[in-house]
Amino acid sequence: MMPLSLAIIGEENTIKSIGGSPEVKQHLANLGFIVGGKVTIVNSINGNIIVNVKDSRIALDRSLANKINI
Repeated sequence: MMPLSLAIIGEENTIKSIGGSPEVKQHLANLGFIVGGKVTIVNSINGNIIVNVKDSRIALDRSLANKINI
């Protein structure tokens, strides 16, 4: 397992776990980040990433991306 922030651009990955407080986990779940879900990195700029998840593009900062393990 590794954090989402270290994923290769363009490669589809499966979310294995999500860390953080219950509020952070709920926020990520509301955005579509659930265990077993697919996520693809579209772009990465200074550790901040843009991802495709559930047919949507979402920008995450490094701290949130590090809480999602693939």
